[in-house]
Amino acid sequence: MSVPAAYISVIIIWSTTPLAIQWSGDDVGYLFGITSRMTLGMATALLVAAVLGVRLPWHADARRTYLAAGLGMFIAMLAVYRASRMIPSGWIAVIFGLAPMITGLMAHYWLPGKALNPTRVAGMLVGLCGMAMMLIGADSAGPGAAAGIAIMVVSVTAYSASAIAVQRIAADIPALATTVGGLLVTVALLGIVYIASGEPLPVQIPVRAAAAIVYLGVIGSVLGFALYYYILRQVEATRVALITLITPVIALLLGRLLNGEAIQPVIWFGTAVILGGLLLFEYGHVALRRLAVPLAGNDR
Repeated sequence: MSVPAAYISVIIIWSTTPLAIQWSGDDVGYLFGITSRMTLGMATALLVAAVLGVRLPWHADARRTYLAAGLGMFIAMLAVYRASRMIPSGWIAVIFGLAPMITGLMAHYWLPGKALNPTRVAGMLVGLCGMAMMLIGADSAGPGAAAGIAIMVVSVTAYSASAIAVQRIAADIPALATTVGGLLVTVALLGIVYIASGEPLPVQIPVRAAAAIVYLGVIGSVLGFALYYYILRQVEATRVALITLITPVIALLLGRLLNGEAIQPVIWFGTAVILGGLLLFEYGHVALRRLAVPLAGNDR
């Protein structure tokens, strides 16, 4: 698959994932929703790998990659599923808009040649202002919304750290192998958490919840992560995270249209500020460079 096609596919999958996450936990509990989703995803990924003849390398760098991907996936998914019971689905994608900035901050310290420039620092500050506005509007979504936002920040941080770790290891292994290895680690950890929680298996699974689990398990976990790791190998981590510039607006609209989620003006404003911070973070230095060229010409 071409990189642009994979990029667009990930945008579609990530835009629909927040709403599917909320639906997958309806009447069955978020732990069952995430564990069944990831287990189905692991089984599907193993089947696809077997059909395509993709083997899992087991050298030291491969094992470290699986661990980095799996731990990040485990923490990020567990946090986002917990937060989905506390905030509207569209907010999930909006808060994930912080990913490029958190990824860029981590890349500054952990990846060579990825130093932050003044416009990126300014973009991060603008993004934080947008997050503050989201917190102000959290009252409209209930008393637990602020805690849900905090849990989502943990999820985004885990996601960003995992992306940087995978790039830092730079193991030469197929994207599907990274997906399978990461899912094996994630499912094992989720199984431990589910057993420790003592949560019983649901007696009945609603049709919508079942459909959401299947969609997330097959499309979200396998195709989505495979395309994500494929892009991650072709494009720098901060560019991959730029996908979150597009998905928040789509996710907010889907939540409004399909789930009846109210969107207060302060939430739209906070979303716009976060996306503005992302634009400044990614393209501020380019705009300044282009502006400097004609100014330099006029000086002559």
